[in-house]
Amino acid sequence: MGASGKILVFVDLPDRELDETGRGMLSYAARLAGTLGSSWSAAVAVMPDRGQLAVFGAYGTPAVVCIEGGAALLDTPTLLGKHLAQLARDESATVVLLPHNDLGATMAPIVAHALDGAIMTELVAVRKGADGVRLSRKTLGVRIAETRVWDSSRPLIATVPLRTLSQVIMATVRPSSPSLVAWCPAAPISAAMATIISRIPPDPQTVDLTEADVIFSAGKGCDPTTFEQLKELCRELNVSFGVTRPVYDLGWTGFERMVGQTGRTVTPRLYVALGISGSMHHIGGIKDSRRIIAVNSDAKAPIFPNVDEGFVGDLKELLPRLLKQVKAGTGGAP
Repeated sequence: MGASGKILVFVDLPDRELDETGRGMLSYAARLAGTLGSSWSAAVAVMPDRGQLAVFGAYGTPAVVCIEGGAALLDTPTLLGKHLAQLARDESATVVLLPHNDLGATMAPIVAHALDGAIMTELVAVRKGADGVRLSRKTLGVRIAETRVWDSSRPLIATVPLRTLSQVIMATVRPSSPSLVAWCPAAPISAAMATIISRIPPDPQTVDLTEADVIFSAGKGCDPTTFEQLKELCRELNVSFGVTRPVYDLGWTGFERMVGQTGRTVTPRLYVALGISGSMHHIGGIKDSRRIIAVNSDAKAPIFPNVDEGFVGDLKELLPRLLKQVKAGTGGAP
């Protein structure tokens, strides 16, 4: 893609706020524009206020384009996708970036079909080469890399996984004062049949650990009693729970709960390791967590040099007291 190509990044504004996913999308778009030597702009379905526009500027966003009536289209993602495709045409965008969440993953094939474009889901790396632009994605639990070459002969529509976005949230360029314009299609776009009638937030107890925000994990320092207390604590706090391979090998829970390089590689906002010694494979699977806290009875456990906060303690004493305190705060049965 030459300098004439443009990147259009779609940014959702839930509750009219630029959330972590939105900031990650802006960071990713700014980096990609630098890699490809392209211009870029952000598309939104909700008009940002002056304060939010300043946040867009902190990420170097050159321009923000608001789809007129876009707020009403959020419940009809197929129709919103058609509007986004038309906007991409009007903006002469050759790359359209969307977050790999429910909304982005639904719109991506709609936009690709409308633009007759190439599609790459869960994009994690982009490199320019002599033969074109190399696009890489991770598959099968992020253990296998797949790379394709895009020659820019057709538009590219790509979704970026949330775990990747959580690692790039930073203002990487000089702040700007973005222009803000409203856009509406020149001709009416046909209505869509599918309509969202309700939104159910993910259940931390069942959500895939790669998408979990907070994870409490049990290691071989847990016995059956403390393991059940940990699971109860997670239910009270409404957070996700994970385990190490030794705990999985005991058959206490399924493979989908196993954290580590041979299980799930996770990037939560908070990771709490309880009774986990800290093998190389486990550390490799949690190293990109925003904050890591560990509790272990062994002061020399190898996990401690790899955490933000570490505590030496006996889980048989700690978990019952912690569970009692949490229940007192949440109104749960003692």
